[in-house]
Amino acid sequence: MQIEAKELSKVYGNGENTVTALNKAGLKIEAGDFISIMGPSGSGKSTLLHLLSGLDRPTSGSLTYDGRNIYDFNDKELSVFRRRRIGFIFQQFNLLPVLTARENIIMPLLLDKKQPDEAYLSQLTKLLGIDNRLTHLPHELSGGQQQRVAIARALVTQPDIVFADEPTGNLDSKSGGEVMEMLQNIWKKMGKTLVIITHDSRVACMAKRQFTIIDGILSEVDAS
Repeated sequence: MQIEAKELSKVYGNGENTVTALNKAGLKIEAGDFISIMGPSGSGKSTLLHLLSGLDRPTSGSLTYDGRNIYDFNDKELSVFRRRRIGFIFQQFNLLPVLTARENIIMPLLLDKKQPDEAYLSQLTKLLGIDNRLTHLPHELSGGQQQRVAIARALVTQPDIVFADEPTGNLDSKSGGEVMEMLQNIWKKMGKTLVIITHDSRVACMAKRQFTIIDGILSEVDAS
C-alpha cells in the first residue's frame, strides 16, 4: 500500500474572509510507516488528517491510495472505503456507553455485516492488555483502558492504515505513555501503518518519520 498526497490544500471562505487551513501539502506514506505530524492548535494538522483519511474533501490537490484518487469516489463509495481500509483513533474515545468493550470493538465489522476473526481479536486484545475487560461497559473502565478499546476497534477490520488524532489528549501522562507504548507495539509486532497527529513533542519523537505543520505548511523533520 502506498498513499500519496500532492499539492493538497483546504481553503475556507472567500475574499477578505479567506482562511487557508492547509497549503499545498505533499506527503508519501508507505506500508509499515510510523509517522507523526506535530503542530500547535490551529496549525492545520487535524485538517490534514481529515483529508488524508477521506473524512473531508480538499479544495485542490489529489490523494491516491495505490494510484487511485479516492476523491473521485462518491460519498457512499468513500464511506465503504474508509470503513474497510482505514482505522481511526480519536482524542474522544467515542465508545457507545450501553455496549460492552467487546461489542464496541466489533461494531465496525457488524456494520459491514461481517463476523470477527476470533483468533485475531484474541491476539489484538491480549496485545493491548484488555482481554480480561471485554465484558465491561465503558464506565467500568479507566480512561487508558477505554482508549485501548478504541484502538482495538480501529484495528479489528485489519485496515491498511490507522490515523490517530491526539490519541493521548484526554489522558494523564502515565496513561498516555502506556497508550503510546501500545501503539508502538502494534506498529512493531503487527506491522501496521500509523499516522499520529499530536501537539506533544514526546509523542511525536516516538515515530519513525516526523513532520511539523505550521500555518498550514507541512515539513518533514530531518532525522539526521
